[in-house]
Amino acid sequence: MLKKFLQIFCITVDKVVMWLGKGASLLMPVLAFVVVYEVVARYIFDAPTIWAYDLSLFLFGYIAALGGAFAQQKKAHINVDILYLSVSPKVKNIFNLISYSLGIFFLIIVFYMSVTKFNEALEFNFRRQSEWAPVMWHFWLMLCFASSIFAIQLFRDMIEEAYSLFTGLPLIEKESKDEC
Repeated sequence: MLKKFLQIFCITVDKVVMWLGKGASLLMPVLAFVVVYEVVARYIFDAPTIWAYDLSLFLFGYIAALGGAFAQQKKAHINVDILYLSVSPKVKNIFNLISYSLGIFFLIIVFYMSVTKFNEALEFNFRRQSEWAPVMWHFWLMLCFASSIFAIQLFRDMIEEAYSLFTGLPLIEKESKDEC
């Protein structure tokens, strides 16, 4: 019963994070278009925009922040291989549990700071200090969401590592993990 619940939780998190990661990747062509548009406007027509720089910063921030959980899901983050590859699978589980715990701690701090900044941005109508001066609240709201999703992905990974550490068996079989 508990194993089935944990499997359903992990598979659900996998699907949500996969869709968010793929959705964030769709912003990459938009970012490329904005940058190309600005370069053409600035250097060919000698008419720079007031919005392209700010918009490209926001888009890059959205892509990086929303893609963090997806990168974690794909195990694309940096690892200290010289130490990690030379230990047993149980020690790897322990290393992973420690690093995931530290990651969640950091993301809780990011979430708290983002909520604070979001509230300030709404209350005081904070804007970017540029000629265009777009509002900032949406960026802090996105960071709240992205840090939450990343922490949930790390928590999901902790469940899988802890299950493997205590039982010696994988929580999710390779075939069902690849389906997600």
